[in-house]
Amino acid sequence: MSVYVERRGRGPDLVLLHGWGMNGAVWQGLAQRLEADFRLHLVDLPGFGHSPALPKHAGLDDWGSAVLEAVPAQAAWLGWSLGGLVATHAALQAPERVSSLITLASSPRFVAEDGWPGIKPQVLATFEQQLAEDHRQVVNRFLALQAMGSEHAREDIRQLRDSLSEKPAPDPAALAAGLTLLGEVDLRARLASLQLPMLRLYGRLDGLVPKKTITLVDELAPHSQSHVEPKASHAAFISHPDATAERIRAFLLNHRA
Repeated sequence: MSVYVERRGRGPDLVLLHGWGMNGAVWQGLAQRLEADFRLHLVDLPGFGHSPALPKHAGLDDWGSAVLEAVPAQAAWLGWSLGGLVATHAALQAPERVSSLITLASSPRFVAEDGWPGIKPQVLATFEQQLAEDHRQVVNRFLALQAMGSEHAREDIRQLRDSLSEKPAPDPAALAAGLTLLGEVDLRARLASLQLPMLRLYGRLDGLVPKKTITLVDELAPHSQSHVEPKASHAAFISHPDATAERIRAFLLNHRA
């Protein structure tokens, strides 16, 4: 199986991984701002966009391996939300392949539990139940959740929907597998072992990755840098593309091999 990758731009390699329910087209606006400085690899995760789905019981190792097989031998990786989880795991799985890591609105543990902030388990459980009934409606609800709190919420949702419609609809099995990853994966204990430059970008108004997460991850990954976009929600690269692109550019150019 080979995941689909769109390549554009010139310069050091940068792999971009989208979030749950989306596809690589979500990066178009950010790509326009970065392609003059980087060779971008816009990945469709397995079962999303033009990429075939993985077998039913595939786990995070399989997702990471599928992407690693399709991208350069060494590159910086950037992942949004679920894509950040995959990118972080790839850096743990093949540290020699990932030169720098940037996560956008992501978390090593997405579910709220035992004082850890995140998505309420019943919210994920509801999404899982509704997938069997109408997966398109579930994706639409998730888009609304991602934009909630943004000062440009309506426009953010429109842009997300537009990018979603540019490619084939996600595979329902891949949607279910992605929710399983969001609900089960826990990389907190492994963050300290990452020995690469790492930047974590957040939105202060994000309801899926609450701001309380930031200081907790600061402690788990003290070598990393973090920045909070004060008026952004879960998709700062959509609502605040210029500021987000500039932070990404500055970080990567400062950590060139």
